[in-house]
Amino acid sequence: MVSGAEIMVKCLQEEGVEIVFGYPGAVICPFFDKLYDTDIKAVLVRQEQNAAHAASGYARALSRVGVCVATSGPGALNMITGIATAYMDSIPMVAITGQVKSDQLGRDVFQEADITGACESFVKHSYLVKDTADLPRVFKEAFHIASTGRPGPVLIDVPVDVQQGEIKEFVYPEKVNIIGYKPSVSGHPMQIKRALDILSTSERPVIVAGGGVLTSGAKLVFREFVSKTSIPVISTMMGIGAMPSDDPLYVGMIGSHGVKAANKVIHDSDLIIVCGARVGDRAVASPDQVTKQTTVIHIDIDPAEIGKNMKTNIPIVGDIKNVLSQMGRDVQYAAPEEWLEQVRQWKTDLAVPPKSFEGFVEPKSFIAKLSGMLGPKSILVADVGQNQIWCANNYRLSDGRFFTSGGMGTMGYSVPAAIGAKFARPDRDVVAVCGDGSFQMMMNELATIAQNGLNVKIIVMRNTVLGMVHELQDVFYNSRYAVTELDEMPDFGKLAQAYGIDAAFASSNEEAESYAEKMLASDKSSLLVCNVHPNTPSR
Repeated sequence: MVSGAEIMVKCLQEEGVEIVFGYPGAVICPFFDKLYDTDIKAVLVRQEQNAAHAASGYARALSRVGVCVATSGPGALNMITGIATAYMDSIPMVAITGQVKSDQLGRDVFQEADITGACESFVKHSYLVKDTADLPRVFKEAFHIASTGRPGPVLIDVPVDVQQGEIKEFVYPEKVNIIGYKPSVSGHPMQIKRALDILSTSERPVIVAGGGVLTSGAKLVFREFVSKTSIPVISTMMGIGAMPSDDPLYVGMIGSHGVKAANKVIHDSDLIIVCGARVGDRAVASPDQVTKQTTVIHIDIDPAEIGKNMKTNIPIVGDIKNVLSQMGRDVQYAAPEEWLEQVRQWKTDLAVPPKSFEGFVEPKSFIAKLSGMLGPKSILVADVGQNQIWCANNYRLSDGRFFTSGGMGTMGYSVPAAIGAKFARPDRDVVAVCGDGSFQMMMNELATIAQNGLNVKIIVMRNTVLGMVHELQDVFYNSRYAVTELDEMPDFGKLAQAYGIDAAFASSNEEAESYAEKMLASDKSSLLVCNVHPNTPSR
């Protein structure tokens, strides 16, 4: 006989899972007890939300499904923000939660919560397993759904009696056949032909690179298409890294916090090719103004995203990698030199020099310098707020990766996501950059770093305020700084040292760069606190 808990573990083994991030509790104990006897590593985070963030960082770094686990009630509910964060950024994840006994569901017993109902709007799919015999099929389907089509989180809620129940034999399904779930991966030939025909007459084309370029593994195909056509590229925040930062054709990030040249390019173009991006409000605040004067080709594997925010003339539903390969084979086009020269001119003329303050670190210049110190294929994880914008616009990368919470904008993402990324890629530099506000939301994960001996570098931009909201209040609320000043903060350096983590404090770029070099040369985790002036703008 095989118990449900054993089945759950065997399913993970069948899917090649090597690590799970989680926090135990009574009704998930059967699962953790069976996991104890396997080679699958269980990482104890210090709060369940961070289990989902760590699984996200792991998934993004390895391009495979991340797994997080929590108990019922408050454990599962704590994980909600991390699940929603993964959903908004299309991260493949399977979230496993324990649940109270099946015959107690709906009776408001101890630590009961309807987690499948609570997560309904921000998971690709969810399961409440009622029969132990269903577990192999459910797990097979969950991993398939999470990793195919547009990736995203899938929730499996397993009552404790289902984990304790037994069946005679474990058989893992070889195939998945889900009625109604057949993602389209190849673009329609006629739509691709229409796109190439319109491109052939374009005088001012631009490509918008979204997170789908990276999620689909299409980076090299994308770069080949750009090289062949010489079309300028702008990116959303999630699309950063689709092009090398120093490529002459890359202009920068668009949006309310992007670079002026990128926004100028999209507003003056006559053809926009959107690749794997939803083009949300932070990317294009007034899409109707843009589409009045331009033609839009939108390529996305999720048909629901095409035209949702920006009117589309030619929709192409399919995997970015497949569609761009098809287009690249047939395209006979090169962007006009006049347009390229104009874009180059905007990149120079519209650049904004950073504002510096005596006795403080200037973060934009520091992030740019930090980029050159990092090793090949390094991973920088930015949190949310001003630090996110400083990193997005100034982190220079070629083969490395830039992770952040783009869609949900979840503070407290960077350190747990960096933990997951480091477990996935132990041989690469992994750096988390955060503000002093967001760091205090996740500083408990220093314990996870210390317990596992991880070599994660953390940079805290300490400006003593909730910087992004503080800046907003300065512009729109007559500098009335309501509830954004961080008084009586702890000494972050001493806090890190309490966990055996090296720390330093910098009040100038020279000090910050000097310690960053030492920090990156070390094989131990380190924390650098950068003293940043509270009036330093986000861009």
